[in-house]
Amino acid sequence: MRLIPLDTEYLTDVLLKLLYTASPSGYTDRVVHLVCEELERFEIPFELTRRGAIRATLKGEVSEPDRAIVAHIDTLGAMVKGLKENGRLELVPVGHWNARFAEGARATLYTDLGQHRGTILPLKASGHTFGPEIDTQPSGWEHVEFRIDERVRGLPDLLRLGVHVGDFIAIDTSPEITTTGFINSRHLDDKAGAAVLLTALEAIRRTGTELPVDCHPLFTISEEVGSGASGALHQDVAEMLTIDNGTTAPGQNSSEFGVTICMADLGGPFDYHLTHRVIQLCQEFGIRHQRDVFRYYRSDSAAALEAGNDVRTALVTFGIDASHGYERIHFDALESLAKLVTIYMQSPALYPRDRYDIGPRAGFPTQPG
Repeated sequence: MRLIPLDTEYLTDVLLKLLYTASPSGYTDRVVHLVCEELERFEIPFELTRRGAIRATLKGEVSEPDRAIVAHIDTLGAMVKGLKENGRLELVPVGHWNARFAEGARATLYTDLGQHRGTILPLKASGHTFGPEIDTQPSGWEHVEFRIDERVRGLPDLLRLGVHVGDFIAIDTSPEITTTGFINSRHLDDKAGAAVLLTALEAIRRTGTELPVDCHPLFTISEEVGSGASGALHQDVAEMLTIDNGTTAPGQNSSEFGVTICMADLGGPFDYHLTHRVIQLCQEFGIRHQRDVFRYYRSDSAAALEAGNDVRTALVTFGIDASHGYERIHFDALESLAKLVTIYMQSPALYPRDRYDIGPRAGFPTQPG
């Protein structure tokens, strides 16, 4: 195993490509094609599930027990709940996020006939009209509406434009990368994780690095609505490393720098042995890291296990401030994660016994204590 030089310019470029490609859960086809084009450029074979989850394959010296590395390319968004008499649109969220983060957001409405720009606003948006009521009005999705940038005065105009209940709304990401290395944007969860995985794949391909076992990069399209990797795994996958965001907030041990390794989340503890293998790799190769536990969090790993997959899972994250809002990360975390992913792909299988779905006691590990 060795540290492989990363193309950090590519990491930045592909992150921006992903961020500028709208992909709320349920409306992900364009970002799927984008990722497929990158994989084709690297000459990495892949397959698509019926709905568009991507399963790629990097061949190793042996085919089992093989591993998967997963990031999701769907994001939060909104959907039209109703057409209002005032020409505005009632909304419901796609994914779980607070309406206060939607207030003031610029967005694109996708209809059957085309697309339209607009803004999500609170019902009382003007202090000149409503005075102090703009500060005392409730917050929630029933208290916001979408103002479409068209000559719309009522319901007939919305119908003329072809607006329907169930149309998707994609929120502008508005990314900004500062000279200090911070990246501010919506939907860094998990476009940044996908960019890390693609950067690691680019490095493996560019350097001709050989892998000990088959590795399956997965890009899922429904993590934000709960199903995630449940239907995208190869059935013989024994280990799954998930890349996602780690929340930096009071009471958390995550950091915007280095790798944050999640020990447990809402679904319970991650696999002890795979998680500690990841920690060992960080220690051995000098990759800054910290551990954390997330109480109100789930990922592709939880979806895979709940679907009945008997797979060892671990979660590695980039620290993110204001998750599911206007998010901020640091480039240091992305680079650290990409290093770790390339090392993990070069590492031997955790346990040869894991090639079998079920087997004898021989070769089964023991935890310390």
